[in-house]
Amino acid sequence: MYWVEFALLHRNATMNLFNIWPGFQQTPAGLERVVLRKLPRALWLGTALPALVALLARGFPWSGSEMDIATRIQTIDILAIGVVVLHWTLVLTVAIGAFIVMVMKGPAYVADAYPLEDAEHPAMGPMPERVPDRF
Repeated sequence: MYWVEFALLHRNATMNLFNIWPGFQQTPAGLERVVLRKLPRALWLGTALPALVALLARGFPWSGSEMDIATRIQTIDILAIGVVVLHWTLVLTVAIGAFIVMVMKGPAYVADAYPLEDAEHPAMGPMPERVPDRF
């Protein structure tokens, strides 16, 4: 019900979602755009290289028992998966940072003010006196 009252009280006030701050100069794009453009290639290369190492380990002429060979290949697979997950995490972190910088360099926005109906005569009555910090 509160939103209905709000809409009825403020039906005459026109509110735009995005009002750009007058006189604001937008900062030109910088290194963050370059980083964002290079991230997909870095993601694919960082995923493909450990996967290639894991695939090449299967074709390598290992010496030892069958159990030792399987253990080495499994260890390489686990390390490759760990490197890939770490790499994805790093790429995501860099992408979030570059995106935040890009958004922060954008235009500044101002919120629309709405009229306070009881600005001159508050509905609560007088403010209580301030309690001193020390007694």
